[in-house]
Amino acid sequence: MENEKQCFKCGEVRSLSDFYKHPQMPDGHVNKCKECNKRDVRENRAAKIEQYRAYDSARSNKPCRVKARHDYLQTEAGIKSANKAKAKWSDSNKKKVWVANCVSNAVRDGKLSKPANCSSCGRCECRIEGHHNDYDRPLTVTWLCSMCHRQWHKENGEGANAQ
Repeated sequence: MENEKQCFKCGEVRSLSDFYKHPQMPDGHVNKCKECNKRDVRENRAAKIEQYRAYDSARSNKPCRVKARHDYLQTEAGIKSANKAKAKWSDSNKKKVWVANCVSNAVRDGKLSKPANCSSCGRCECRIEGHHNDYDRPLTVTWLCSMCHRQWHKENGEGANAQ
């Protein structure tokens, strides 16, 4: 019984290794097992998801974190990690890569013209991206700025035939 403890939440008797350490507890471990702890955290996050998303967004946009990400991407490990992520995305989104190449080639060859302004908000000072409502029609493109493109997908989800 010395290396075991009962969880006050689920009532199961478990090994002390199944409890998180806590220096202020008499036996040095929390009274709730790791599984109950994890379940409570998941339920709490799900119940307050908007609050957590706002917090996560604000936290990730702090200048010190933006700088740390930027600095990391300049290192050899950061470059390797970014390239690995890009390759993984490309492997799992072959149709999107193919469609993007079709658009890029069509613009290069003069078959498709890329406007200077977003077709939604009209801004011209930002990067313009080709948006596809239907990936089976690669040259049917709506030209949107990054913000409008992100907003479109937030409101409408994925374009048709993306996979």
